[in-house]
Amino acid sequence: MSSRNEYLFEQSQHVIPGGVNSPVRAFKSVGGTPLFFKRGQGAYVWDADDKRYIDYVGSWGPMIVGHCHPAVVTAVQDAAAQGLGFGAPTAAELEMAELLCKLLPSIEMVRLVSSGTEATMTAIRLARGFTGRSRIIKFEGCYHGHSDGLLVKAGSGALTFGQPSSSGVPAEIAALTTVLDYNDVAGLERTFAAIGNEIAAVIVEPVAGNMNLIIPKREFLDALRALCTKHGAVFILDEVMTGFRVSLQGAQGHYGIKPDLVTLGKVMGGGLPAAAFGGRRDIMQCLAPLGAVYQAGTLSGNPVAVAAGLATLELVQQPDFYEHLSVLARQLTEGLEQAAKQHGVDFSAQSIGGMFGLYFRATPPTSYAEVMTCDKEAFNRFFHAMLDQGIYMAPSAFEAGFVSSAHTSADIAQTIAIASKIFEAW
Repeated sequence: MSSRNEYLFEQSQHVIPGGVNSPVRAFKSVGGTPLFFKRGQGAYVWDADDKRYIDYVGSWGPMIVGHCHPAVVTAVQDAAAQGLGFGAPTAAELEMAELLCKLLPSIEMVRLVSSGTEATMTAIRLARGFTGRSRIIKFEGCYHGHSDGLLVKAGSGALTFGQPSSSGVPAEIAALTTVLDYNDVAGLERTFAAIGNEIAAVIVEPVAGNMNLIIPKREFLDALRALCTKHGAVFILDEVMTGFRVSLQGAQGHYGIKPDLVTLGKVMGGGLPAAAFGGRRDIMQCLAPLGAVYQAGTLSGNPVAVAAGLATLELVQQPDFYEHLSVLARQLTEGLEQAAKQHGVDFSAQSIGGMFGLYFRATPPTSYAEVMTCDKEAFNRFFHAMLDQGIYMAPSAFEAGFVSSAHTSADIAQTIAIASKIFEAW
């Protein structure tokens, strides 16, 4: 077997289900052998065969300052030298909590956890405990982690595999989740008019990134806020992906919308497992040990992960950080659109902050139904052609992409030039 990637994947399948520890990594959607990475530096990653790629996945979003930023690596090394974990409070946890409350005005109190799934799962439990209600609303194609009640018409890996719901989720639990169409204000209003007094919470990705990148309509976000307030439901913004990625204040700051609870992850961990949920003080005080809603985690607030997050969040607060990030993302999407148009390829793209979406359709989609009209096979061809030329993008037509501050205009230009040659031969 000439490729070490192929060898490692073949061996992995004997001891790991599907050979991977997270489904979308398996390349099932695009076909072929998944890459096994051994090193990252700045905007680049190297696979097990020592081939270098310009990376537009960034560990699915966290690597906003690039791989192995010296400040982040030093912070991690210093923290690790003092201890890998204590299962007890640390001063660094307090520093992180204070910083999150400072940067995101909607957060009055916050709790640290280890994954986005933990954050969203507990935010839902907290909303139910606070309201005394059971029903939640989510939107088709939005992914909020793999807890049972949220794996109903979900996006991300579930969408990639054509399984918007999961086996193993009891029908009784799924029945408590009402699924609506993203960006559909009329549908939202009808639902609240019919069952508003049953709804504990509405959870939404303020910018959807798990059915590719979908930009919210302003009236959609405003309706969510107004209806939750009117009917006493908890409005949860899932900013695991958008938090500190769209802007310093996340999507909530970008759109000027104030949730009751917010979930965070990815960027706030700087590449290590860290996440959080927080919001209104009266809701957060329902958590144990103050209240009756239980949540715990042995590794919550892990000192090494917190150190990586604090170092990353210090870097993103530098002047013009997000302006530069947004310029890079726009250069990429506009350049790809122009190249596709030049060669008559049905293609569109858009970006917000450091996130971008690529679509093989004439205009960017605004809903799950429109995402389903994209030419998935065209994306798969494009993905492999780009990969062969050293450009690593998400191995699914249903995932957003990411740029980092480590990318340069030269990286973007090289990416566009490679895509243009691919489109020319289309």
